[in-house]
Amino acid sequence: MAELPSGTVTFLFTDIEGSTRLLQRLGDRYAEVLVEHHKLLRAAFQKVGGQEIDTQGDAFFVVFRRASDAVAATVAAQRAIAAHPWPEGTPVRVRMGLHTGEPILTTAGYIGLDVHRAARICSAGHGGQVLLSQTTRTLLGEDLPKGVSLRDLGKHRLKDLTTPEQIFQLVVSELPAEFPPLKTLNILPNNLPIQLTTFIGREREMVGIKQLLSTTHLLTLTGSGGCGKTRLALQVAADLLEEYPDGVWLVELAAISDPALVPQTVASALGICEQPGLPLLTLLTDHLQPKQLLLVLDNCEHLIEVSAHLVESLLHACPNLRILVTSRELLSVAGEVAWRVPPLSLPDPRAIPATESLTQYEAIRLFLERAAAALPTFTLTNQNARAVVQICQRLDGVPLAVELAAARVKVLSVEQIAMRLDDRFRLLTGGSRTALRRQQTLQATIDWSYKLLAEKERALLRRLSVFAGGCTLGAAEAVCADGEVNDSEILDLLSQLVDKSLVLKEEQGREARYRLLETIRQYGQERLIEAGEAVALRERHLDFFLKIAEQAQPQLEGPEAGVWLQQLEAERDNLRTALEWSKKGEGASHAGLRLAGALWRFWEVHGYFSEGRKWLEDMLAESGSVSAPWRAQAFYGAGSLALNQGDFERARALLSESLALYRGLGNKQGIASALNSLGKAAWDQGNHAEARSLYEESLAIRRELGDKVGIATLLRNLGSVARNQGDSASARTLFEESLAIFREVGSQRGIAFALGNLGIITAEQGNPGAARTLFEECLAIFRELGDKRGTAFALNNLGNVAWKQGNSAAARSLFEESLEIKRELGDKWGIANSLINLGNAAKSQGDLVSARSLYEESLAVWHQLGHKQGIADSLVALAGVAVAQEHLRRAAKLFGAAEALRHIFDLPLSPSERAEYDRTLAAARAGLGEEAFATAWDEGQAMTLEQIIAYALEKGSA
Repeated sequence: MAELPSGTVTFLFTDIEGSTRLLQRLGDRYAEVLVEHHKLLRAAFQKVGGQEIDTQGDAFFVVFRRASDAVAATVAAQRAIAAHPWPEGTPVRVRMGLHTGEPILTTAGYIGLDVHRAARICSAGHGGQVLLSQTTRTLLGEDLPKGVSLRDLGKHRLKDLTTPEQIFQLVVSELPAEFPPLKTLNILPNNLPIQLTTFIGREREMVGIKQLLSTTHLLTLTGSGGCGKTRLALQVAADLLEEYPDGVWLVELAAISDPALVPQTVASALGICEQPGLPLLTLLTDHLQPKQLLLVLDNCEHLIEVSAHLVESLLHACPNLRILVTSRELLSVAGEVAWRVPPLSLPDPRAIPATESLTQYEAIRLFLERAAAALPTFTLTNQNARAVVQICQRLDGVPLAVELAAARVKVLSVEQIAMRLDDRFRLLTGGSRTALRRQQTLQATIDWSYKLLAEKERALLRRLSVFAGGCTLGAAEAVCADGEVNDSEILDLLSQLVDKSLVLKEEQGREARYRLLETIRQYGQERLIEAGEAVALRERHLDFFLKIAEQAQPQLEGPEAGVWLQQLEAERDNLRTALEWSKKGEGASHAGLRLAGALWRFWEVHGYFSEGRKWLEDMLAESGSVSAPWRAQAFYGAGSLALNQGDFERARALLSESLALYRGLGNKQGIASALNSLGKAAWDQGNHAEARSLYEESLAIRRELGDKVGIATLLRNLGSVARNQGDSASARTLFEESLAIFREVGSQRGIAFALGNLGIITAEQGNPGAARTLFEECLAIFRELGDKRGTAFALNNLGNVAWKQGNSAAARSLFEESLEIKRELGDKWGIANSLINLGNAAKSQGDLVSARSLYEESLAVWHQLGHKQGIADSLVALAGVAVAQEHLRRAAKLFGAAEALRHIFDLPLSPSERAEYDRTLAAARAGLGEEAFATAWDEGQAMTLEQIIAYALEKGSA
């Protein structure tokens, strides 16, 4: 799309009148009509420089730099439509609306009232009619196309707009000029109020609500305070004006406190006067019985009983009556259909889209519109986009909260607003002075709902605020029950709070979860502190989730690992909150260390390495007096997570602390675990002899204990050592023995890693098809477990199979996916390994520049890790690129340096690597000549490690 014009522009909206009827009449031929329609309109727009902003179905949104160009385009388009031979003589009539203004132009397009005004002007017209705003007419002056004049249609109230609009019609010679009255609020019978702000989004909800109102007599919109029930109901009602010949009538009940006044308020809204001797209900039913009418009852929650009786009586007596209700709880009348109003749409916090795409989300659009109204110079930029998203997400997309936050841009930057949301009840004030008090601030809105609750409902609501990310029924019963609220009452009370739209019920798997919107949760926490219950609730919360974590810990290596991992993931926010609270209470450091120590495997499997390390090391620093068993476990977990990130020095220190504590305790299980992890650290650094010794010591203890999972793990690790030393037969035997034991005990994670290792051996022994099958089974298990590190391992291995089979493009894609996960995890060892593999795929595709860059990056990471095997592999890979680029002396020096490392650290090549190594080495020797090759080789062998690295990474070296 060309650059959009800014400043004063003219907008055009169009759509086909009766498009649904056309579709029903023409069937498949309607598609041909739509194509011709688009061609005719686009030709007219493009001829005068109109730029198409959006096209949806039969509707166009176009912008013009000049009002006269826009008018010329509409005249040309209407004449072309009228002259076109449509199929079966079916007339196609298009309505068009024009408005000129100075909208806000963002990276995502135009926003502001001018866009809405143009759209509403279009929707007021009829097929074949072109309508203009006063602004467009003023700019036109007398500059009209030949045969065109203007007709003043007077002032009209348009949906969503604050002031009436003077509307003009283009009268075009030879085209129809007479049309029915405009479809505006002052023509159709209603008492709907003028809206002072634009309506944002909710397109899907409006479609659903309209469909339901066509089939049901009573529809109730429910939701928490501030979610936009009233505004949505008014918007739907305005859009349905044409469907109800006897009008759409709003009854506002928010300000009524006496239930006896409800019938009178309904009668007043309908213009019914009281008559002596006749009950109001009789007057209402007599008036409504013959009418086809929509009644909107707004804010019924505090008058629920009398509203229910009135609605039931009216519906029984009035067959053509439709009632749309807004309430925080249902009326519970027979035939009532509930529609829960959701928050506005938000971007996924895990994958925030580019700035130019953010306005597709309703909460973001609402914030931008209201912010621009408060501060006309405000606009969305790459610099403030993240803060805007953060604000909308932390406010759960609740419209009232988003609007109140946006109003603060007059005095605060969006970054400051985001930072102050922890004190949101002070920040989010200052709504409309003319609104009811409870609609002016966020706190007042929630206060209103809280005060309507029974005492036990209030108690449960504030106690539920102790949970972060929601809870199960069992958790609520365990944590929230006490002498005031029995655990047997929790289910009924929860149901009542769900009915009152204060608690959200969500289905996750086979168990329901209950959640408070974050704003209601913060409100509940303030009430919890006021009630003096905060400390007790937090202690019960910590105790409950400590039991869950310690119950899950031994299961994470067993056949039910997937179930327990899912449960811990669902409670991740609660676990974090429990850890935070463990820092504050008496004896909490003990509980906090136990909780963190129990969670380390969960953090490892799901790739939360940095978070887990921080919790564990923080707890260790604050818990010097905690008994040795818990400290030993925490040191072990922290060391294991450090090992996963390639932080070998820190991993060794932490694991050595763990080993010393376990030895002091005589805990053989712990000793064996620490030895195994220290062996893994040695292995990852290329110290294979040390690794083998530590693995064998650990295995002996595991066999003594009869620990099958531990035995299988050590056999797998020893298989990797044998494979690296070129003993493929022993490696396969060890991997197969390991797999058999893992299958016996049902350890899915163990099975997956064993399959992966068997796949590597199988590929190296020349059977890529069988290897692929093993890797695919391995990948499926890891994906099911949500094990990111294992998933990256399997993808990497599948990439190697594809590469060895000559499919470099597929290999590159798999390696890139694996590398992305490893970067996300901070897995330096895995990153370096994937970089070498990506380099191999690039080299196979002839992309030597990329290959060299990838190998160099890999070498730098291996060097940082002190991994001699990886350094040697990267040097050989760089030598291969040098041969391909005919930098033969460089290749010989790199080969010599790599060979020296292999000799010093006993790092033999595997059989699968040997053939390619020998071929490339021979090419360098032949091309350079024996004497020159030997000289360069000797120079490489004589280099120190630092000299080798510097030479290999030197740009332009040849």
